[in-house]
Amino acid sequence: MDHYIDIHLRPDPEFPAHQLMAALYAKLHRGLAQLQLTSVGVSFPGYQEKPPSLGETLRLIGPEQDLARLMAQAWLQGMRDHAEVKDIAPVPKDAVHRSLRRVQAKSSPERLRRRQMRRHGLSEDQARARVPDTAAEALRLPFVTLRSASTGQTFPLFLQLGPPLPTAQPKHDFNTYGLSGMATVPWF
Repeated sequence: MDHYIDIHLRPDPEFPAHQLMAALYAKLHRGLAQLQLTSVGVSFPGYQEKPPSLGETLRLIGPEQDLARLMAQAWLQGMRDHAEVKDIAPVPKDAVHRSLRRVQAKSSPERLRRRQMRRHGLSEDQARARVPDTAAEALRLPFVTLRSASTGQTFPLFLQLGPPLPTAQPKHDFNTYGLSGMATVPWF
């Protein structure tokens, strides 16, 4: 995690920044999956929780050779007019480390009831008594809207930023979204 690349979205009168970020992030996901890169993490320097926003910059962080390998691919095709891609640069020595992970809400009481019925052999009335409509959880975190390649369904990918840490967590792999439940990324 010693180098990074910033990809900054240019203002566009036709598309809001969150829509462009979703398109950029979806392309990155496909690029990481195609190359099977588990050494590249992401951060969003403009991340804020109030109001929820990921900002207008996607930062890729990883070993220099893996970042170069990713950027040699055509994964940014169609986004070049909407984004300014900076050169690979070393991570500042004084950067703090933070985790950035996916958070999923328990947002559908109906789904939770079906699960209760299946797992515990409950009737529909019993499951309804156990899981009221008020059990729906709403997250107020920054997110990007993506479409699943396998199911075709659209879903929000909510992201939660962990507290600053003085040192990096031990080496852990990142998934094809550039996220990890255990690893940290330099945050600057």
